[in-house]
Amino acid sequence: MKDQLNEKIGLSLAFASLFVTSALAFTINEKFTNNPAADGWQVFGDTNLFQWDSAHQNLAVTWDSSQTNSYFYHPLGAVFSKTNDFCILFDLRLNDLAIGTTPDKPLTFELAIGLINTAEATSGNFFRGYAYFPDLVEFDYFPNDINDYGATVSTLMISSQTNYSGGGFTQPLEMTTNTLYRVTLVYTATNHTLHTLITADGAPFGPVEDSYLDSKFDDFRVDAISINSYSDNGQDPDYSGSILAHGTVDNLAFASALPLGTVQTVVAASVQFGSDTNWLYTLERTTNFQSWTNAMPTLLGTGGTLILSDTNAPANNAFYRVRADLP
Repeated sequence: MKDQLNEKIGLSLAFASLFVTSALAFTINEKFTNNPAADGWQVFGDTNLFQWDSAHQNLAVTWDSSQTNSYFYHPLGAVFSKTNDFCILFDLRLNDLAIGTTPDKPLTFELAIGLINTAEATSGNFFRGYAYFPDLVEFDYFPNDINDYGATVSTLMISSQTNYSGGGFTQPLEMTTNTLYRVTLVYTATNHTLHTLITADGAPFGPVEDSYLDSKFDDFRVDAISINSYSDNGQDPDYSGSILAHGTVDNLAFASALPLGTVQTVVAASVQFGSDTNWLYTLERTTNFQSWTNAMPTLLGTGGTLILSDTNAPANNAFYRVRADLP
């Protein structure tokens, strides 16, 4: 299963407390088992940078900053802003990477996956290396360079007026080749925070610093999920960098937040609610908030009403939550 989401809604009970995980309905869930072009994926720029590997069922990606801006992207079907909850998930494995690959641009440059505003990102004057570029929600990795500041994992949000989110820069944090990284980014509108969880070959990686929006941040407007190979043009000559990296991306997904569904009844250790077909639901129990156990087998959402019950509930001092996992 993928990493679980932990946005919770509290409900009071007579003899127990129930915490219900907010459900997310997938807009996009790409496992690359079939040609992604048939699933609505598009390429802008250099098509050679993105190749579907049918044998391994993933996407082979080249991040080459010597080329024009290039995107492997899928429209979200709506415009998302700072008022919308959402999450981004993907698996990333790097085969090789090098910086300073463009003459006279010896410093580091990023490889990127995230959300873009399609019209802006594909315009002729969009240069990621320049200081002012609008409407992005992005995961970036910057390898270490000759300045030796340390490799950096960066998660950021940039507004329509090119205001930057705070935080989100974690260094030194090096992503090594031939390691499977599973990345989950969860944006919560109530506190305007982008939280990132990463595992490396199944083990925790990081932690990664949260990104957040302050009162001066206007808004972002994004409409596509995208793997981004940015051009290294447009940089300050004194701080110019470049990158050439190869790797694979798999299990690339975007989910937009929906309420769990109307909680119709809550009786002791049982909850009845509207479920989503894309999620697995598990009722979990704790008596001390230190450890959680499954109170019943996991059920697949039906798109309709789902009932989860603990048939062996303690008489008192039990607390429950519903966990929603990606299949």
